This record gives sequence, structure tokens and C-alpha cells, in this order.
Amino acid sequence: MTTGEPSFATPSSPSLDTETSTSGHTPGARFWPLSLGAVGVVYGDIGTSPLYAFREALGQTTANGVQAEAVVGVVSLALWALIVVVTIKYVLFLMRADNKGEGGVLSLMALAQTAVGKRTALVFGLGVAGAALFYGDAIITPAISVLSAVEGLRTAPGLEHSVSPTALILLSLVILVVLFAVQARGTARVARLFGPICLVWFAVIAGLGVHHLIKAPGVLIALDPLHAVRFATGHGVTGLFVLGSVFLTVTGAEALYADMGHFGRWPIQAAWLFLVLPALALNYLGQGAFALTMLRQAGGAPLQNMDWFFMMAPDSLRLPLVILATAATIIASQAVITGAFSLTSQAIQLGLLPRMAILQTSETQAGQIYLPRINLMLAVGVILLIAIFKSSSALAHAYGLAVTGTMAVTTSLAFLVVWKGWRWPLAGVLALVVPLLLVDLVFLGANALKLLSGGFVPLLLGGACFAVMATWVRGGKLVANKIRRDSPPLSDTIAMLKLRGPHRTPGVAVYLTADADRTPGALLHNLKHNRVLHAKNVILTVRTAPSPRVAPEARARLERIDEDFSRMSLTYGFMETPDVVRDLRAARTPELPFDIMATSFFLGRRSVVASPKSPMPGWQERLFIALARNAASPTDFFHIPPGRVVEMGSQIGV
Repeated sequence: MTTGEPSFATPSSPSLDTETSTSGHTPGARFWPLSLGAVGVVYGDIGTSPLYAFREALGQTTANGVQAEAVVGVVSLALWALIVVVTIKYVLFLMRADNKGEGGVLSLMALAQTAVGKRTALVFGLGVAGAALFYGDAIITPAISVLSAVEGLRTAPGLEHSVSPTALILLSLVILVVLFAVQARGTARVARLFGPICLVWFAVIAGLGVHHLIKAPGVLIALDPLHAVRFATGHGVTGLFVLGSVFLTVTGAEALYADMGHFGRWPIQAAWLFLVLPALALNYLGQGAFALTMLRQAGGAPLQNMDWFFMMAPDSLRLPLVILATAATIIASQAVITGAFSLTSQAIQLGLLPRMAILQTSETQAGQIYLPRINLMLAVGVILLIAIFKSSSALAHAYGLAVTGTMAVTTSLAFLVVWKGWRWPLAGVLALVVPLLLVDLVFLGANALKLLSGGFVPLLLGGACFAVMATWVRGGKLVANKIRRDSPPLSDTIAMLKLRGPHRTPGVAVYLTADADRTPGALLHNLKHNRVLHAKNVILTVRTAPSPRVAPEARARLERIDEDFSRMSLTYGFMETPDVVRDLRAARTPELPFDIMATSFFLGRRSVVASPKSPMPGWQERLFIALARNAASPTDFFHIPPGRVVEMGSQIGV
């Protein structure tokens, strides 16, 4: 990780992380609180899918009205999607592929790089693509979730004709604007309510499902997977469109894996197996049972698709259900927003994005962070989506591609981890991973049919994010290579200083640089302009390990070069926030006391400008320059007191 100029983070040895994995058993005293927390944070997105998933999937079959065969087929597809994609793939398989207890696509990318032994273009491309698609998901989820809950007002007695579509849009926008506005204040105070609210939510949706399942138990034949297979394969293109909408039942499954480090594997698995999965299965069965009951009551007359989730509730409970659903969707949106903050922080540490301001919103919880730029980007994106699509049904067409793409990327990276990291026989890996990847690709193909009706939106968002990350990495490499060519070896500079020693001044000078073998530009400029050298000089490099955290005792590495110069490296995990001053104090010695009042930090502030011989296309060169100019100050990012910093400026062409 560089300091004054943009750079590409170089992973260091994974052995630096000596923390115990959190993916094992959680102590009994913390198991239930963590499980309750997982219910609120991890399952908010997938837990609110019943609001629209069954309606949208059944809507693909209703050209001639709702049919009993379609009801059973959609319910069967929904149930087996939950079983195969979420339970088997994520809960039972992928959660074992943890990176020191952490999950998520970037964590898996780092794990795959370690397994392969180097950063390859394939692993890098998959990881960046998965991260880019996640941002598309993070923008669509709040929009469709909150809008689908608010639309339930149209089913409340007395409000059927008094609530206009414009009013629903405005109410949704108000809720979301307030949600994004409070991010800067942090969510620690209200987060404790997430678990209990979602617990009530799952109990309610399960109860609604049981209520109707008792009236029409015949829908239980949907538990036979043959109904799902026959319906998907026997209805041609319609079956593919239904598959694309059925995938809405498993959106949010990636959160199972991404949030593993916050709650541990066992609490997340227990919450899914014993609460969330049964509640979702009962609700989808209940919606199917309610649809079959309505078909019987219609007596053969055409039955149009409707908002099955809210209509299955008694009239007197419909408005309270809308309020509860809105609270659940706000929690789901909050979880996705927080996930975007966490993913961005990881991407910055891994060198995939330029430095951004990262603010801590809690004094006790390190994971409570706020990124103003990302928050603004998400808010603008969500508002535009609601303004353009105007309904949850229209947004549903845009939802699946981002999620299916991320899932396919995750499965592909898991293949490399199991094969190269776990050293399974190739035949065994293929037997396990290929069927899961085929399921992902089938869903991806089904959602691709919605490309022109809204599916292009997440692809555009993901493509833009991919372009930003790829540009930052490529530009960073070019800058690093040019700096290396233009900077003399540190050993040559030290030898020259012994022959012609400049004026000496007391204290310690810390020169931050990306390449500890080359003379930092700030040191050269200091010698050229100020003609002084401090009594003690430290060449400091900040690195990022391919693991989430680094043990404190493995943080600092100090090498004495001679009586004037030392070389030091500080290594952080990709989920940690660098704090240079804190860790220099922890590493101080009698020779290097690191008294902050007697220590000066020299940073090379390089201004990136266009070059007529740039190997990058013009658009990419302009994008990289814009990213570099808007990167956060290294002084703030590395938590260095501004009063102790000297910045030495220069220009460099790309």
C-alpha cells in the first residue's frame, strides 16, 4: 500500500495472521445472542423475499390466468431453490471455505490467491467482478424491498383506492432518504432491535403460512422435487422466465457467507436451519395454499395474479403487517448498506479502490464504519431506480442478474480453494462444485432473458464498478513501475550520504513508501531542498496481508540497515484499519523511541498527469487521474497527526 501516490496493494505472507478462526464453535454464553443477531443482520434480505418472489414468479405463468399446476410448480421451485442454493451450497459447503473465519467474495478471492500461490488474472478478474456486481445488488435491494412493503398499503381495507402510485413512490423515497441520512450517526443503538424485529417477522410469516396450509394441505405435493423439474423443463421459455423470478427467493444468500466473520459459522447455520428456512418454507407453502383456495372459490373463472403475501393476511391485520414488513425491509436495506461499506473498506486495503474517508461510528465496535462517498452513491442510485422503475414488479426484472453473477463467481473461486487449497482430488472437486455451478449458470441464463426489461441495470452498475477497480489497479501498477525506474536503490543513496553527509538534525524521520528497496521520493526531495538528514531515519512500508486480520505481535517488522537508517514494515489484514502512529509506538525501541513530538512523517504527494505515451486508453487514463486526485489524504487514512507531516510534491505521468 502506498502513501502519497496511488498504488496496488501487495499481499504479504498469510502466515502473519495467527488469530484463531471464528468459524468454529461459539462459546455457549454467546451462541444465542449471536444467532439472534444473525437473524436480524444476515437474513433481512432473504427474509423479505416472500413479499414479491412468489407473486413475480407466478406472474410469469398467468397469460390465461392463474393455474393450479403453475402454483404447485412455482412453490416447488421456490422450496428447492432454498434447499439447493442456500442450504447445500452456502450453509453446508461455502461456509467451510472461510478465510481465518471471514467470508465474502473478496475474502474468498484472497484465499484463492493464497491457494494458487500468486495473484493470477483469473482469480483477480473473478474477485473484482463479484465485488462489482455486489454494488449493483446493494443499490437494487433497498429499492425493491422498501417499495414492495409500502405497496402493501393498497391491500389494506379502506386504502385500496386512496393510495396512489405516486404516493407510494414518495413514501418509499422518504423512508430511504431518512435511512441513508442517519448512516453518519451509526447504527449501534438501533442494531440491537434488528434481531427481535426480524424474529417477530419470521414468526408472523410462518404463522400466516400455517394458517392457509391447514386449509389447503394439498400444496404439500410441492415438496416433491419432480414437480419443480417437470415445470421448469416442460414449459419452454415460460419455464425459464419462471426460474428467473424464482431466483428472487434466494437473493440475500451471499450475506450468509459475507457476514460469517461477524457472527461465526454455527450461529448463522443454526439460525437458518431451525428458524429462517422453516419460516420461509411455510410462508411459500402458505401462499401456494392460499392461491389454490382462491382458485377453488373462483369455480373455474379466470383468476388474476395478485399481491398474495398481503392478501393472505386477515383484513384486520393487514395494516400492522405492512408496518412490520416495512421495518423488516429497512433492516434488510441497512444490512446491505453496511455490507457495501465493509466491502469497500476491504477493496481499499487490497488496492482495488483509491483511499476514501472511513469514519468510525462506534467507540466499541470496530465494524461500525461509515463511508460518505459510498453512502451518497448508494442513495443516488436507489432514488434513481425508484424514480425510473416506479414499482417492485418492474424492479424485479433488474434484480436477478447481479445476484446470480455474484453467486457464479463465488462458486468458481470456491473451486480453486477446494482444489488447490484443500488439495482435494480433481475428480472429487468436480463432483461437488460442478453441479452447484451448473445450478448457478441455469439461474444466470434464466435471468439473462430479462436483460432488456431491466436486467441491464445491474450489469451497467457492475460494469462501471469493474472499470473503476480495473483502472485503479492498472494505473497503480504503471505509477509504481515508473517510480521504481526513476528512484535510485536505497543502498546507493545511503552509500552516497556516507561520502557527503548533509547537515544533521535531531529526532526521527519516517518516510512512507511502497517500495522499501528504493529511495523514497520524499527523502530525495528533502535532501535536495532542505539539505538536512535526521539523526534516525525509518523507511516505512504499509502492507496488506491476504488474510482478514494480523496478530498484534506480527504487525511490525524492523530491520536495522546502519546507524542512520532502518527499514520497517507494518502489515494489516484486509479488514483492519491502518493506524501508523499507534503501531509505531507499540514497536518502539531504545534506538527508535518514536516519541510523536520528536518524529516527523514525510510523504510523497505525487500529482498524476496525462502522458502522451500512456499505454492506457484515453478514457481510462482520464478516469485514473480523476480517481487519484480524489483519493483521500494518506495523513487521514493512516491516522497520522497532521501537525507532524511534511508533504513533498511532484508530478508523474501515466
